[in-house]
Amino acid sequence: MISFNLTGKTALVTGGASGIGLEAARLMAKAGAKVAINYLPADTRGDVALAEFRKAGLDVIGIPGDLGDAGQAKTMVINAVSKLGRLDLLVNNAGIPGVKVPVPINDLDGITEELWANLLNVNLMSVFRCSKAAAPALKAAKGSIVNTASIAGFGAIASTIAYSGSKAAVINLTKNLARALAPDVRVNAVAPGTVESSWGIEWSEERRLSTIANTPLKKVCTTADVAELIVYLGFAGALITGQIVTIDGGISI
Repeated sequence: MISFNLTGKTALVTGGASGIGLEAARLMAKAGAKVAINYLPADTRGDVALAEFRKAGLDVIGIPGDLGDAGQAKTMVINAVSKLGRLDLLVNNAGIPGVKVPVPINDLDGITEELWANLLNVNLMSVFRCSKAAAPALKAAKGSIVNTASIAGFGAIASTIAYSGSKAAVINLTKNLARALAPDVRVNAVAPGTVESSWGIEWSEERRLSTIANTPLKKVCTTADVAELIVYLGFAGALITGQIVTIDGGISI
């Protein structure tokens, strides 16, 4: 694990109550940063996470809000910047799979208009909404953005083709935001493969073992692995922008 010194730095993490977002927030807070975590107002995991952070003496605040709603997303970012005092890093991590059980790639009837609309609204539009709202503060701080994409966005088979499509769009958006916000703000993305987390997809044990067997490093990512890469891209790598960094144990090669 890389050792970071983030004293005096600030960050906003969307989808920060669990999984990759929670680990990224924890890593940054332990390194001395002041962190705001965003989560759905009804998500009780947010309160649990904040209680754990407070118990550990870490400087983390909660900024609930539904990023699927444009107004709430903008208000959430404005509130976060106000409470943090500045913004050095925005981690656009919020996302949903849209299904509990994978839809076979040849089952087009299983991919509904509603599923497409929901995934694009949350997985893609939230990235744009939050980035747009945070841009003035990030420019002032010469900060950065890190988005959570997926190897599914490069064509890997995922839970649904709609999910893959939403992450392909995040990859494209990342590159264009890097162009739009340069030279003041760097914008990159991480593209994990399978991650051991609380993600709500019920993969079969057979699928899990097959994935590990076909991965050159013979293991899948932990949330801590991905969080470390997010923090590196956010606060180091001064000449890295517009890049999508794969973290999948080598399965995509």
